[in-house]
Amino acid sequence: MRYGLQYSHLFLSCMFILGVADASAKPLIKDGQKLAFLGDSITQQGWGNPKGYVRLVLAGLATNGINVSSVPAGIGGHKSNQMLERLQRDVLSKNPDWMTLSCGVNDVWHGTNGIPLDQYKTNITAIVERCQAAGVKVMLLTATVITEDLKNENNQKLAAYNDFLRALAKKKKCPLADLNQMFQQVLKANQKPGLVLTADGVHMNPEGDKLMAKGILKAFGLKDAQLKKAEEAWVALPAK
Repeated sequence: MRYGLQYSHLFLSCMFILGVADASAKPLIKDGQKLAFLGDSITQQGWGNPKGYVRLVLAGLATNGINVSSVPAGIGGHKSNQMLERLQRDVLSKNPDWMTLSCGVNDVWHGTNGIPLDQYKTNITAIVERCQAAGVKVMLLTATVITEDLKNENNQKLAAYNDFLRALAKKKKCPLADLNQMFQQVLKANQKPGLVLTADGVHMNPEGDKLMAKGILKAFGLKDAQLKKAEEAWVALPAK
């Protein structure tokens, strides 16, 4: 009997470590909070498009009883240095509870006008630390793709930037939406010609927006049933 009890305790402990005991945990973001979206043109379009990823995140939360106000802060072409420069004006001065950070595509894509990895690390770390010092929780998003050819030079270079984001999320205890990994899984599984998740290799098409939104909602802690409810709500959103 004693061995049976010990085995039961061990089994329950393993379940807790694996996250099974957390199955009933509530989403990290709460009803009535304010959510900022800091980013580049992907984020700018995610707000400007009625079915862009920013709008889908907000609708997905709302249909699950989590109504949040938003602070859109995406500007086309911006890199980590520019986001750091305008962080106070565009985000912190608005007093959000949460901020998602989408940054890295332009830092790599802009080539010689981009941001080297060491400076990117400094900039992103400063953004996270300033947010946390101001009481703003940060969700880091790994950068998506630079063309849908995963073997191209830019995507290979981007991998190190995303590895840094994953490490920083652990170090700073930030939720991580690993969008790049999600994009890679879909693109590697695709057997059809043509673009799958983007309109031009970088900016989202409807499927890309939905995948980004789903990744963010999952990182906030929404469960499968809640994600399904979110996807059903997205269908009713206006196209324009």
